[in-house]
Amino acid sequence: MLALILDTSTPAVTAAIASGEEILARSRTVDARAHGELLAPAIEAVLRTAGAGPRDLGAIVVGLGPGPFTGLRVGLVTAASMGQALSIPTYGVCSLDALAVPGETVLVATDARRREVYWAVYGPAGERLRGPEVSAPAAVDPGPATVAVGDGALKYADVLGLPTRDEPRYPEPSVFAALAADRVAGKAPGERLTPLYLRRPDAVASATRKAVLP
Repeated sequence: MLALILDTSTPAVTAAIASGEEILARSRTVDARAHGELLAPAIEAVLRTAGAGPRDLGAIVVGLGPGPFTGLRVGLVTAASMGQALSIPTYGVCSLDALAVPGETVLVATDARRREVYWAVYGPAGERLRGPEVSAPAAVDPGPATVAVGDGALKYADVLGLPTRDEPRYPEPSVFAALAADRVAGKAPGERLTPLYLRRPDAVASATRKAVLP
């Protein structure tokens, strides 16, 4: 069964086609301001590369974040809309989970803007030990972590105080596929895609009414 993998929780706009845990095609473009413009062409490209069409898909797997509001909702709305239109299940995965490094105790940190990071700590088996949370880099408690990964870890390496690896920098489609493989193969019921924003969006509705006439 083919699954479409999507993630827009970071500046990387990611789309991929998976068969089980094998990635057949993938696309990644890093642009924090163009998630809406880039995701649909990326989906078309990976389907074309995999020799498939939308009706060949059996499921959609999408990163739930945490991530900035505007970018994250592009992936979630796209996944939900496609799932409904194609009558196929959608499954969510915490995007930080897709950065954990097997065999190590690792701090995963992505850039949350506002001089903050989204972060979590994972054990050697990929189990989440702490988080996800959002905080200033200096307030992050890495606990037993011995290494840090993610674009937030790279940006604030001097503050986090852990050895930092260049890769993985952004969530990996292959890990999304692995984390959702049992649900996809077992044809589990589709899930409500609840975003992990962890904080309110930058733009909020005004609490007061403005006069229309001068």
